Amino acid sequence: MNSRPASFRLPAIGLGLLLAAVAAIAQAPSLDAGSAPALREQHQKLAGQLAGSPLKRPMYLESTETDGGLQGDVYAVVDHPLDQVRTALAKGGQWCEMLLLHINNRRCRVSRQGQDEVLTLSVVKRYDKPVEQAFELSFVHRVASSSSDYLAVQLSAQSGPLGTSNYRVSLEAVPLGERRTFLHFGYAYDHNLMARLATKAYLATFGSHKMGFTVIGQKPDGEPEYIRGVRGLMERNAMRYFLTLDAYLDSLDAAPAERAEKRLHAWFEQAERYPRQLHEVDLATYLEHKRADRKRDEPKP
Repeated sequence: MNSRPASFRLPAIGLGLLLAAVAAIAQAPSLDAGSAPALREQHQKLAGQLAGSPLKRPMYLESTETDGGLQGDVYAVVDHPLDQVRTALAKGGQWCEMLLLHINNRRCRVSRQGQDEVLTLSVVKRYDKPVEQAFELSFVHRVASSSSDYLAVQLSAQSGPLGTSNYRVSLEAVPLGERRTFLHFGYAYDHNLMARLATKAYLATFGSHKMGFTVIGQKPDGEPEYIRGVRGLMERNAMRYFLTLDAYLDSLDAAPAERAEKRLHAWFEQAERYPRQLHEVDLATYLEHKRADRKRDEPKP
């Protein structure tokens, strides 16, 4: 994994605004199928990139653009056992708590549709826009596989704003011993001509200085040259969403009453490790908006 004139950002679950022929699609990572052996093989293939990652932790990020859409994938090793990851993400309400850490996500509600849980995520074009101006993405939440050595959870939404559609969010995980887990977080959506034109308008104006994480060259001063354009947008949003997962897991060792605040601080601090890509506001502003959202949606006595 935004309608607005020039400053609109395609969401990277849709959010934030955070992939063409059949051959190219076949080469792109799949969000729809997986297994423990396949994910373990991927971990082995990425061993070098994870060990020497420039992202300041064992993490690898990639993006793909096709004629039909965009896809972003984050692979990372986290210091949490698989059983904890499974328990933390088994229900739609837990995903809502997680996804609301993203700066542009202002509300998340869970309902039932037959046997499925549905997460309705309200996403604003800018963090400071009121929730009444948000567009909504309705994700069907499904645990595709859950065993002692493999977890797969999928979210899917048929439609999004401004010509975007077929949103797919996936989480895969396998244990690495008793205390660590290898995660694959994938985010993708399709777009039509309208969405592509809106994205280009944003990237040519308000988003012209934005960059992703993939290094595509070196500047004359020796600094790395990072990818820009639609793949840069996708990488920023994929990373923001992965960090919601990371912050959510890291909060689980706190007392229940303290977890919400710990998650907020953890997400912001992790995002600020990549200021060139992810910096938007200061901590006080972020906390102000997130606390106001929580207070607004608390059950009335």
